[in-house]
Formats: sequence, C-alpha cells, structure tokens
Amino acid sequence: MARPRIKDVARHAGVSEKTVSNVINDYVHVSERTRRVVRESIEHLGYRVNLAGRHLRKGRTGIIALVVPELDVPYFAELARHVIREAEQLSLTVLIHQSGADREHELAALAGFGSDFVDGIILSPLALTADDLRQRAGVPPTVLLGELLEEGADHVAIDNEKAARQATEHLIALGRRNILAVGGHEAPGLGTAEARTRGYLAALAEEGLARHPDALLAVDDFRMPDGARAVTRALDAGLRPDGLLCLNDQLALGALRALHEHGLRVPEDVAVIGFDDVEGGRFSVPTLSTVAPDKAAVARVAVQLLHHRIEEAAALTPRPVDPGGPGIQAPQDRVVAHRLVLRESTEGPEPR
Repeated sequence: MARPRIKDVARHAGVSEKTVSNVINDYVHVSERTRRVVRESIEHLGYRVNLAGRHLRKGRTGIIALVVPELDVPYFAELARHVIREAEQLSLTVLIHQSGADREHELAALAGFGSDFVDGIILSPLALTADDLRQRAGVPPTVLLGELLEEGADHVAIDNEKAARQATEHLIALGRRNILAVGGHEAPGLGTAEARTRGYLAALAEEGLARHPDALLAVDDFRMPDGARAVTRALDAGLRPDGLLCLNDQLALGALRALHEHGLRVPEDVAVIGFDDVEGGRFSVPTLSTVAPDKAAVARVAVQLLHHRIEEAAALTPRPVDPGGPGIQAPQDRVVAHRLVLRESTEGPEPR
C-alpha cells in the first residue's frame, strides 16, 4: 500500500493541503475543530511527516552529533539518553560518536566528520586544546560540554570547582581530617579533574587542614578498577584516610571495594563521596553519596543552544548581541545546577 501523503489527508478531512500543513506545523491560526478533524484523519490514514524532506527543503539534515569520550561510562550513557529525548522534541535525530578521548577523533568531530552530514555538534572534549578550537573554521555550530577551553564557543557545565569544595566541606563537617582525593590531579589545566582538585584543595585550606604529601591518588583512567587500585596502593603504603573524595562515581565504587577488602568500614572508618550520581551508586553497599549534576538540564540547555545556532546560521540574519547592535549573538557560558546527594557512604544507614 502506498504511503499516505498530505493530499490524501486533505481529501479525507475535507480541507486544503495548506490547512493540513498548518496543523502539522502547529500554526496558531487554525480553529480547534479543524485541528481535531485533521488530526483524526492523520491518525486514521497512518500519515507520518517526512522529516527528511522537511529538513532538506530547509538546507539541513535534521541530524546532530553527540560526541563523548566513552559510551560505556555510565555518566555519558545517561547524558546521551537525555540528549536524545530533548532532540526528539525538536524533530532532530542524534548521531552518537565515541571519540576515545583521542585528539584526532575529536578534531574530526569538530570538523563535522568531513561532510555536511550533521547540522551541529555537542562535544565533550578531553584531548582538544584551546588552539584547536580557535583554529576551527567553517564547521557546523558546536556546543561544548565540560570545562571551558575558550570563551569563543557556547559551553554548558556545572561549577566543578565549587561542587568539589562543597563535597570536601561535607566530609570535613563529619569530622574527617585525613581526606584523600582519588583521581586528584593538581595542574594549571582547565580539565574537569583539575577543577575538582582545586575545589578539594581550597576546602582543605579554608579549614586550615594540613595536606598530606600523597593526598592526590593518581589514576590511569576513571573506572572502577582504577579507583580500587589507587586506594589499595595508598592503604598498602601505610596511608590511613578517614575520608575519600572520588572524582567520579566509578572511582568511588572501586574505592568501596578496596576498603572492604582491607577490612575498613564505610562510613564508620572512611567516609566516601563521588561525582555524577550514576545509577550504580544508588544500589551499591553502602549506597554512595555523590555530587549530582542536573544531567537533564545539561542536555536540555545544550540541545536548545545548538538548535538556536543552527536556526541562526540557516536564517542568514544573525540576531544582535543587544537590541542596538548588529552581529551574531555572543557565545554563551551556561552553568547548570548541581546538588549533594547524601547516602550511606557518608551518612550511614537511615534509621528503620
């Protein structure tokens, strides 16, 4: 059976093809009765909007790319789900690409994969430099996630330094004085690990706590085995922490295992807090305290920013920075909310 077309819907509903188009595009100047009749005809005939044709008529593909370092990291998997949901509200399809934190892969994504296949890109870079971003030219509109590499691009993130400071302050408020940072990395860089380490160190300094020379437990990666290995090395070397700030939940879950294997109780002996509020932390034993970024808001803001840039580029009539000045709207640096979620790994089990 041939796929129903707009003219078939118009004939069935007894209206013009233009009216059917107005209903499909949700134009306001259509009576509720007409809107109802057209929608009933659409449902009866099984008509589906040809999104590809619609996008191509506008000079676009209707596809955006989400580029993340690793798909099997729970944070990025959960974020991708939110991005897909937000994109669907704008009739956009999401192509998900794994960069492996490799600079060449991130550069290829930044260049639109060498074609006009995508209308825009949401990119979580780990290997790119600020110079890489400054040198880009003629690429699709791009929104960056994570730490800001430069001020010339739209950007969405939580305040990682502030969040780490608050998490460390929570451990200090519990009376913990020998707090180690699993995955801590002290450097002048702008990466997420660096920002979270700065927040941790700032909290210690504010409380006048001496920093142990080996307080930053280095990791090769940010997965559970890395967290377990880092904590095992520290304990075997004679360190006796009473608190752990883990730079993501994967590290924290690995740390819980290492502490258990060394006969240490959580939180009685060592309080543990992570980052990202991934699902696994809600089911670990004990359940994991964590910094919870608003992942739904990160996705919503990123998709909306990108959609605005795509529309802006297609219209060829850039919106002014202010009502009196010409030019494309200035890049936006959007900070999304986060909150501390306190569970058993710092607070102990709730009374029954």
